[in-house]
Amino acid sequence: MAVSHNSSCECRQCASSSQVPGQGVELVGLHLDDLAIAARDAHRAAPIVHEWGQQLAEVFAAGGKLLACGNGGSAAEAQHLTGELLGRFRQERRPLPAVALCADSAAVTAISNDYGLEELFARQVQAYGRRGDVLVALSTSGSSPNVIAAAKAGLALGVTVWAMTGPAPNPLAALSDSAIAVDAPTVATVQEIHLSLVHALCIALDQALQAHIW
Repeated sequence: MAVSHNSSCECRQCASSSQVPGQGVELVGLHLDDLAIAARDAHRAAPIVHEWGQQLAEVFAAGGKLLACGNGGSAAEAQHLTGELLGRFRQERRPLPAVALCADSAAVTAISNDYGLEELFARQVQAYGRRGDVLVALSTSGSSPNVIAAAKAGLALGVTVWAMTGPAPNPLAALSDSAIAVDAPTVATVQEIHLSLVHALCIALDQALQAHIW
């Protein structure tokens, strides 16, 4: 996803692009600068990611599962996470039960057609979710109606809800059991940090799983 800007936008990237043509290198540099700043800031989330890894190892050891959802780029992040769990990240281990609620095209189109987009993920949470499972809800705005509905459905079932969002405050972070709100100036940078957090969660999980027999 990309952020649209109007003619009155004063952000650094738009200001640069409105100057002399041929400054693409500068625009790329500005984007990477923003990413580096956001990554340094995200380091403060390391204790939360570590705790998530510990808790998730216990969920899997108890026979639970992970659900993940998001729209657009966040849907890709959700599938990336479940793919790492069903396959592997760095170390060999048994496949772990994980479902990306955006991945089944038949279910996605049927639910959207019959119940509307807002029920897209919530209905699947009601079908798959069990007390003690984990739902990872991704939204760069923190206000996506269908992701919020999924979080509410999960909480009602006793599913633990973790959120990755853009800048706080936002509704999704506020209602979740735990949340990491990424403070970054663009949607693209928020998504890039979310991917780093997905990988960091896999690192924390693999370390925690060493205490269990798989």
